[in-house]
Amino acid sequence: MTDPTPRLRSTDPADGGLVAEFDVDGPEQVAAAVARAREASTWWAGLGFADRERRLLRWAAHLTRHAEEITALVRAENGKPRDDVFLELTLTLEHIRWAARHARSVLRPRSVSPGALMANHAARVEQRPLGVVGVIGPWNYPLFTPNGSIAYALAAGNAVVFKPSEHTPAVGRWYVEAFAAANPDAPAGVLSAVQGGGETGAALCRAGVDKLAFTGSTATGKKIMATCAETLTPVLVECGGKDALIVAADADLTAAADAAAWGAMSNSGQTCVGVERIYVVREVRERFLAELEHRLRRVRAGVHYGPMTVPAQVEIVRGHVADALAHGATARVGGAESVRPPYVDPVLLVDADEDSAAVREETFGPTVTVRTVESVDEAVRLANATEFGLAATVFSRGRGMEIARRIRAGATSVNAVLGFAAVAALPFGGVGASGFGRIHGAEGLLEFSRSHSLTRQRFALPGMALMSFERTARTMRLVERIVRWRHGRAR
Repeated sequence: MTDPTPRLRSTDPADGGLVAEFDVDGPEQVAAAVARAREASTWWAGLGFADRERRLLRWAAHLTRHAEEITALVRAENGKPRDDVFLELTLTLEHIRWAARHARSVLRPRSVSPGALMANHAARVEQRPLGVVGVIGPWNYPLFTPNGSIAYALAAGNAVVFKPSEHTPAVGRWYVEAFAAANPDAPAGVLSAVQGGGETGAALCRAGVDKLAFTGSTATGKKIMATCAETLTPVLVECGGKDALIVAADADLTAAADAAAWGAMSNSGQTCVGVERIYVVREVRERFLAELEHRLRRVRAGVHYGPMTVPAQVEIVRGHVADALAHGATARVGGAESVRPPYVDPVLLVDADEDSAAVREETFGPTVTVRTVESVDEAVRLANATEFGLAATVFSRGRGMEIARRIRAGATSVNAVLGFAAVAALPFGGVGASGFGRIHGAEGLLEFSRSHSLTRQRFALPGMALMSFERTARTMRLVERIVRWRHGRAR
């Protein structure tokens, strides 16, 4: 007799070898996990900021002490080189620390002015935990990206149920178990994991969580929103991007080319805020391209970055390269021959048509397009001519911030690449098809809390009972005079 329980197999993208195997959690198992989290959330929220901070920092310390173990596991499931995994872990630790140490200052109660009409009242805003937060994470940065929701939700006093990607389930389980190992006094359910694919994610949306944070493709994000709408469950959606890099005439071309090469190719190009499109002004085009080509010809798949984590993504990359070449692009580095599953060598496509898939759609592979523009104004216009709006990069010695402010994106780095991702205090998220809501920074803590407005009458004002059936005509005449004096004078 066969086992009726469906199984989830995690494999090494480089050789297809089995890494781990899990039971798939269905609606009943997911509902049970949320129920446990609901019970644990009372204990966790009741600890207060100082005790939660201590426990989150213990977790970070545990992750640090076991860095080699988690690094090896991420390498096995995701395929990225060891140093890249360690950098991802480093950013993860920085965000846990920032969230833990700043939750009190961001979420502490604050008094507000009651205004003239309510001068006899005290007014106050208090931030409350939501309760239970569901998090659906991606596979490209299986530690750093979901941690941007999980650590901030925990610091704000919520319990979390985490569904890692079906491509990196062992990493997700290890990350969750590390929290329990660091905090043996915590009840089961403060941070837990459920395993599975899309059906498990849908079950989490329907399981009664108080908010659902999702990172993944725009198409899946729309499905998450539709499912959560059934129960009016609020969502935070961080989807893909088609991020642009602008190279102005006064740019440091060596630095720009170095940033472009790493931003486009690191993690096999599987980075939602990676560089996918470059717009370079004509007067520096050839010098920039020479610098970029020189760097890309030294980058090797399997050495500087790993295999494509998801086999199906290889065909998307192949199709985008073929479409760009068919639409007039020139391959200055690589080309159709670069696609050799499970690896894709660097591809540099020059002057592809803006209507080609390589320019319009998220490729999520080690390819980059470069287009010549006549001015920075044209570069900004083309950078903004996309449904996405996640991140961008600008290289200019004198105009970087001015140009950056004109780009429609959630984050922009000037004279460096991905700088915003390493600053824990900065919020992260996109606009348009890249999603909405913010993780990281103060905004990330506020995202996982709800405001509670409180007023308290400190003393009664004789004859000023406005919210009462005992209100008198004399009171209203006085109010009318005050309103005319306060609001009726033009300045």
